[in-house]
Amino acid sequence: MPTPSPADAAAPDAAPVAAPDAAPDAAPARLPRRAPRPDLADVVLRGARTRVHAYGPQDAPTTLVALHGFRGDHHGLEPIVADLLAAADVRLLVPDLPGFGASAPLPDDRHDVAGYAAWAAELLDAVAPDEGQGDGQGDVVLLGHSFGSVVAAATAARRAVRGLVLVNPIAATALAGRPGAAAVTGAFHRLAGALPERPGTALLRLPVVTRLASVAMVRTRDRALRRWIHAEHDRRFAGFADRRTLLEAYAASSGSDVRPHAPAVTAPTLLVAAELDDLAPVAAQRALAGLFADARLVVVPGTGHLAHYETPDAVAAAVADFLRTLDGRAR
Repeated sequence: MPTPSPADAAAPDAAPVAAPDAAPDAAPARLPRRAPRPDLADVVLRGARTRVHAYGPQDAPTTLVALHGFRGDHHGLEPIVADLLAAADVRLLVPDLPGFGASAPLPDDRHDVAGYAAWAAELLDAVAPDEGQGDGQGDVVLLGHSFGSVVAAATAARRAVRGLVLVNPIAATALAGRPGAAAVTGAFHRLAGALPERPGTALLRLPVVTRLASVAMVRTRDRALRRWIHAEHDRRFAGFADRRTLLEAYAASSGSDVRPHAPAVTAPTLLVAAELDDLAPVAAQRALAGLFADARLVVVPGTGHLAHYETPDAVAAAVADFLRTLDGRAR
């Protein structure tokens, strides 16, 4: 399949470009392949211990740091990791965001976009220091999924990166087009914050809440894949450190998007959108692409906001193609 052309926000009627090697009609869907066992490292950033999971050869020509979304941890990106390692010569570093997975909460910063972006900039300096090239080009590719896309864009607006990849990017405030869902979700989190600490935290960890969110986001009709996705959410979505962290991150994820940060990003940028993503619709993605200095938009057919679970091979193919274009540029 030919290389996708750069998105043209001035041409809103342009047809979506399918991801390289995507097979939207393939059935039944295969379960995501397993990523290899990662190397583990703990890095102290902004006063907190961050767990970093490293995959792929240490001497790979490209280093890619990937940031997961709200309520997740590094496991959510492992399907993309597995397929990307098969498609490109790359070293992948996937941290658990502070307060989630095996990473401690930030002691002095809020778990909002500014706090996470300051943390992510320190992470890039720690694992892939900028070589101070005269053209201001960084030495690492930064990827973010969902809320991680907002953090990644905010980070790339302040710290040089070689390239920026946004998967299911939040192109407009999440749930902006679903006022009923936004009201219910907001009321639920306000109630969890108003209760005493223990019952409030227990409410946030209720398995039925996780299942309702998972059912609302899944788009695949493959029963085995649906069961796998629900099981992953059941295992991971309660893995936040405490109520404060979760509520701060929720406020940030529900009230922010990529748009304010896009004009300040100078690095080549790939947006990987999904045809059925009602949290980040394709029309909003086209408009978002036009805010970046140098962006291309790829739309993965037949999937929604869980493209990292439902079609990780298509996402990885788009990312690998983007990395090859970066290799063709002067470093």
